[in-house]
Amino acid sequence: MSKITEVVETIALPIVEQANMELVDVEFVKEGPDWFLRVYIDKPGGVDLDDCVNINEQLSEKLNATDPIEQAYYLDVSSPGAERPLKKPTDFERAIGKNVYIKTFAPIEGAKEFEGILTEYDGETAVVETRIKTRKKAISLPVDKIAQARLAVTFS
Repeated sequence: MSKITEVVETIALPIVEQANMELVDVEFVKEGPDWFLRVYIDKPGGVDLDDCVNINEQLSEKLNATDPIEQAYYLDVSSPGAERPLKKPTDFERAIGKNVYIKTFAPIEGAKEFEGILTEYDGETAVVETRIKTRKKAISLPVDKIAQARLAVTFS
């Protein structure tokens, strides 16, 4: 996490929590010539446009007052979406029983990408039940070896 995202998270967290929502993630990224500050929020049942606008207005006011970012940027407050990232232990715990996509830093059992049902998570290991051809196999993935994890939407 960068210094900017840490500062913004500190500013955003009380605003989001006061609205009975969860601060999912904060990103500060450059796309082409422009910088984007993305703040992802969620709540049980999901967030709507009014929730995003409300948090955006409050956060924009605080950011303008404290001015922690030197360069110009666009502020974007939104839902993490259907394929929300899994970064915190609570994200993984909430995803048990759901379809996930996990990419590892190095191959585990000959692969770096795994998609399947997250069946277990204990803080150190995530267990994904995946299909290899027609057979199901449970693969244990050490959390410190996970480069990226997210929910995965499947169409059946």
